[in-house]
Amino acid sequence: MPPPTLLYYLPMAPSISLFKSRDVAVIGAGAAGLVAARELRREGHKVVVFERERQVGGTWVYTPTVETDPLGSDPSRHIVHSSLYASLRTNLPREVMGFLDYPFVSTGEPHRDPRRFPGHREVSLYLKDFAVGFGLNELIRFETEVVYAGLVEDEKWGVKSRSGNDAAIDVEEIFDAVVVCNGHYTEPRLAEIPGIDAWPGKHMHSHNYRIPEPFRDQVVVLIGGAASAVDISMDIAQVAKAVHIASRSVEAGILKKLSGNAIDNMWLHPMIESVQKDGTVIFYDGSVVLADVILHCTGYKYHFPFLDTSGIVTVDDNRVGPLYKHIFPPHLAPGLSFVGLLWKVLPFPMFEFQSKWIAGALSGRIGLPSQEEMMADVSAFYLSLEASDTPKHYTHNLADSQFEYDDWLALECGIPGVEEWRKKMYEATAKNRKVRPDKYRDEWEDEDLMLEAQKDFARCRPNGAGDN
Repeated sequence: MPPPTLLYYLPMAPSISLFKSRDVAVIGAGAAGLVAARELRREGHKVVVFERERQVGGTWVYTPTVETDPLGSDPSRHIVHSSLYASLRTNLPREVMGFLDYPFVSTGEPHRDPRRFPGHREVSLYLKDFAVGFGLNELIRFETEVVYAGLVEDEKWGVKSRSGNDAAIDVEEIFDAVVVCNGHYTEPRLAEIPGIDAWPGKHMHSHNYRIPEPFRDQVVVLIGGAASAVDISMDIAQVAKAVHIASRSVEAGILKKLSGNAIDNMWLHPMIESVQKDGTVIFYDGSVVLADVILHCTGYKYHFPFLDTSGIVTVDDNRVGPLYKHIFPPHLAPGLSFVGLLWKVLPFPMFEFQSKWIAGALSGRIGLPSQEEMMADVSAFYLSLEASDTPKHYTHNLADSQFEYDDWLALECGIPGVEEWRKKMYEATAKNRKVRPDKYRDEWEDEDLMLEAQKDFARCRPNGAGDN
């Protein structure tokens, strides 16, 4: 049985008829695409979801398959959508992860993962429950890839799709709007390393990492300091001879052996200065390591190969823009929108707020500023990033301002913002993760917040998911 849902938002059916119903194409059936489809249909729109895989879940669908190119840079490679590794557990507690009116609670079923920080399969099953509970599968065309989406006459959007069953035939359709939800964990970003072309070892991106066994008894240099880098370094260290982590957060002149956990073969360095033909890796502090593997845990590129906006929307050093509030291109709003570009955030609730705003803007229930006002807002935002010396590729890193952003969207939509317990729990988990990087998923001290969450979840109706 799917988890029950909270009574946070139910559209008022009589008023929906006063607004416009649009034909909307949603690209992708991961978490963002699913909640976008639900909110669009709740608002009275007609929705088609295009999903190139056989099931919902997007990046949360694990596969042991990796790409033929370990770096993921060959454009002719067979692309594997998911970047999950086998041991991955969520780095957020399930209470904060779920959609606002569909809590991510343990089902109690024997085949499910009841842990507070569950494995990736449990998240995938939660998303499947969500799709079934809200009748979303009937909107989805599985094994159907969008190969083109572009503006045509009368502000309509032409969408060409290709079914996996007959790759030679493109289906062309016209929609009033396109919502892009294709994710951003598929196209790897790579660190630039002087001398890498002559370096004899293996180098790969974490997109193609699945299990630690191939690294047994090897010396691995891992580049990166984000969540996946921490997880993968500890995963590999269980079998490797040594793991050397190169991070921009480490100052030159500092070489630190990581301690405080059961693994004692991990070392922290500043970034790589160069690599040599003899297999050595030289760091900016002058230290040298003879390594077998360099593993890039360096993030991903935003990639929309199907999207044609005649140059209105571009990706420049991972800045997708210009976008008003990271969602609408001012000159194409509300016909084109993006859900899920932001990172270092609590994703599922944010997707929900973004989707509600998009759905309301498309129906006309929620007004948007003029193009000029939206462009002015975008320009001011970019100037603020420059003033604070924030790199361009951090444009969509919301970090400390995510809840302010969520609450702004909620206000625009006329609904409650993020619950205080959810905000506090997110912050408590972040602090715990710094103190107990290897144990935070199983040891915590926020039981009071867990009780608050459970009280909220107790106000659920068993059949709430049936409200489309």
